[in-house]
Amino acid sequence: MNLNLLALETSSSRCGVALLRETDAGCTVSVLEHEGAQEHAERLLPMAGQLLEQAGLTPGDLDAIAFGQGPGGFTGLRVACGVAQGMGLALGIPVVPIVSHLAVAHEIGAQPGGMVLVALDARMNEVYLAAYAYRTDSERPWLTLQAPMLIAADEAVPWAEHHLPLWAANDQAERLGHGLAGGLVDGLAGGLVGGVIAPSAGTTLRLAGDAWDVYAAEMAPPANWRRHAAARPQASAVAHLARQAWLRGEAAAPELAAPLYVRDKIAFTTAERERGLGGNPKAVPAWPAPVLEPMAEPDVDAVAELEASLQAFPWTRGNFADALASGYEACVLRQGGKVVGFCLVMLAPDVAHLLVIGVPREHHRQGLGSVLLAWCEQIARQQDLPAVMLEVRPSNTSALAFYEKSGFKRIGVRRGYYPTGKGQREDALVMQKMLVSEGSSQ
Repeated sequence: MNLNLLALETSSSRCGVALLRETDAGCTVSVLEHEGAQEHAERLLPMAGQLLEQAGLTPGDLDAIAFGQGPGGFTGLRVACGVAQGMGLALGIPVVPIVSHLAVAHEIGAQPGGMVLVALDARMNEVYLAAYAYRTDSERPWLTLQAPMLIAADEAVPWAEHHLPLWAANDQAERLGHGLAGGLVDGLAGGLVGGVIAPSAGTTLRLAGDAWDVYAAEMAPPANWRRHAAARPQASAVAHLARQAWLRGEAAAPELAAPLYVRDKIAFTTAERERGLGGNPKAVPAWPAPVLEPMAEPDVDAVAELEASLQAFPWTRGNFADALASGYEACVLRQGGKVVGFCLVMLAPDVAHLLVIGVPREHHRQGLGSVLLAWCEQIARQQDLPAVMLEVRPSNTSALAFYEKSGFKRIGVRRGYYPTGKGQREDALVMQKMLVSEGSSQ
């Protein structure tokens, strides 16, 4: 079998690219890496080009693009996913998403029968936690005992201890060919799987991931749990795991590429905002009319109608309703009871992502867009986020000029990000504005 596979990994501060080549002579992997979270977008494609050139290949020689899909740093996940999707669409080849935790577990190496608990730093005293077991199955060597989940750092070890007997029994059942079908779950709770006694809670776990160091005080493990050096996902591991997935026929169409997000607490509830948390829009300075207010369900029809009047490929009413239901920060500008502007923001762990913003064409150049951007920046500052990020079409020259005038800098390009009709795609310029907290100096 011949296979040329490019793997991208940017879920942490490390930007990594790996080129896996498999021929009749064997399998080789070459890697380039760079440390620097703010440089992923500009580094990734040049590094990929360098690897291909060194191997004497062109992008057209690739069979698939793999990417680390997370969970991890929000901005980094979007970079790898966006580049993989753009290359896949441009080259007409599939993509292979690989979970970050599985890539870390892979770095520990093959130890049949051993279980691995991977904890990655999610910031805000939380961790992304997942558990795996390695099996002597060349086609599917890793069994997922617990898919990535978000948990408080000080709860991670007690939670894992509680679930360890279940994981061990599941692993044992899989190796014996039983699985967890049907009523076996009840048997697991009692320590039996198909007549086999489940191992006790004293079963050894191998630990991996950077959270064990970041939250050392909160996550002190039992003495028989063994810490390993694997801390963050690496592009080489993504490449090897993607090869296995490729052989299993698990590659996907590039338009289906998506990051894996497990954090569901990206914004405060209405009750929390009323207590002054989470960027209460009422707490920002009073603006001249029109009035800035939180977006509510009754506003969705008007907002969707305004969006449709501005964009050839607009957000739908369902998109806006889903965003509100998910707790995203959103506001409207209202004048005489009519919506004359809106803005919607996702608060990620490391950046405020401006998802969509709009002002009627007849109200352009009246300062309404600046009011909405100022609200967005205020929300970010109240969450101690260092920057606001957005995407814009290069063809939207007026919007591009507006963002640049407002202090946003170009930091990268997402290839083939926007639809343009007739099956064509347009790149997106990624722009970011760094925020300066009150009392700090430039």
